[in-house]
Amino acid sequence: MDAAIVDGLNEAQREAVQAVRGPVCILAGAGTGKTTTITRRIAQQVASGTFDAEEIFAVTFTEKAAREMGARLDALGVRGVRARTFHAAALAQYRRFTGETPDILAAKGQLLHAIAQKLPAPYKFMPLRDLATEIEWAKNLLVPPGRYIEALGDHEPPVPPDLMHRVFVEYERRKTRAGKIDFEDLLERTLRLLDEDPRALGIVRARYRAFTVDEYQDVNLLQQSLLERWVGERLDACVVGDDYQSIFGFTGATPRYLLSFPDRFPGCRVVRLEQNYRSTPEVLAFANRLAPSLRGSRKTLVATRRPGPEPSVRRFSTGTAEVEWIVEEIRRLNETDNVPWERIAILNRINGRSEDFEEALSRAGIPFQVRDGSFLRRPAARTVLARLRHELDGDVAGAVGRIVAASGYDPDLEDVAGDEATRQADLGRMLRLAGEFGGTSLAAFARDLRSRFAEEDQGRGVVLLTYHRAKGLEFDGVFLPRMEDKELPFALAK
Repeated sequence: MDAAIVDGLNEAQREAVQAVRGPVCILAGAGTGKTTTITRRIAQQVASGTFDAEEIFAVTFTEKAAREMGARLDALGVRGVRARTFHAAALAQYRRFTGETPDILAAKGQLLHAIAQKLPAPYKFMPLRDLATEIEWAKNLLVPPGRYIEALGDHEPPVPPDLMHRVFVEYERRKTRAGKIDFEDLLERTLRLLDEDPRALGIVRARYRAFTVDEYQDVNLLQQSLLERWVGERLDACVVGDDYQSIFGFTGATPRYLLSFPDRFPGCRVVRLEQNYRSTPEVLAFANRLAPSLRGSRKTLVATRRPGPEPSVRRFSTGTAEVEWIVEEIRRLNETDNVPWERIAILNRINGRSEDFEEALSRAGIPFQVRDGSFLRRPAARTVLARLRHELDGDVAGAVGRIVAASGYDPDLEDVAGDEATRQADLGRMLRLAGEFGGTSLAAFARDLRSRFAEEDQGRGVVLLTYHRAKGLEFDGVFLPRMEDKELPFALAK
């Protein structure tokens, strides 16, 4: 065993690193040194002479993760390991065996904008991201347009099923006519290529003998099918993930493949990483009290850091009181405890829930940044401002009201989620801002908005972001507002 490879590892990490052969399932809780462990394991596979670096294939979920893994392996003196995303690997194989470089659609919104405009109101104003995500859900589950409606089951599409089917069909038609494919097509075509070309499949399997798959809790059926072709009947596969951190269910991902891995690979060694290096004992104790309500593989995280402050739970009679207390507590953290603004975060379920905090922080003179996109950069606000250019000066509130109504705003709408929930919240916010504006000039109203929200674009200050975007980030002070029944977890979430 190379001393440099295992230096500083805990017992569970060492066990994972030493398991260089056979099927291995690493259940890695948040902050437990997952990346360090799998990188050292790959290095040990090479250092022990078990595999050549060129025979190892590491699948990551992002290009950033692939680069980070490559850099860490390089620091350990290991070069030649192929670390790629599913899409990058599929593209390389497709090019090699077909001699073609497909024209990949950069974003589905390019085609969906015109399609959505033909839908009846209010669905024509549906966020394109919601429509694109629904198409991804279907294609990641290998569901073609012709089987879309029957495959829905209890899955709820963003628009009525018949309309979504129409969008799906038209999207595929326009994409084909433009001579393009999307990222799901790329995986599906590579999958079909390997199924239909035994020679290509044989070359791929001969090239790679050992596999490591990161973030395995967020694999979907299409990715799993491609992975099965790559691995074949061999047993030298290591999967890494945490079913508690599965966040892409809305695109068809499921932790089921992670949890069933030991059953599908007899003799699988399961290693649990439970020593947490990120959070204090108090935070972990709080999280562990919530964990029994989660389904899946039970993990009890153990802190390695020194004790810190206890997480506090506070109840408020009104939302306004909650916002005011949080803003004052943020000021105290900065002025009394010397916590930099940038080390403080407020997490919300969706972007649209940050409105009260943006305005309260602005009034208090506290700098802030909206990590998920500032208000004026989000689709609803941009649409309203663009359409105001065609209105006449006079009744600002009336002009904004007409545009907001035409955009499908419904103040009584409750059963919405995702981007549509943010869009509805942003439309309502534009309406309120117009009502507060005292002038009659539409241009002055637009200038007032840009001045008011200029702070959001500075990239500094207290961080406002969604839970989804916060995964993997660290802060010294975190506030979780609106911890209410049916709000979090959201009642419509599946």
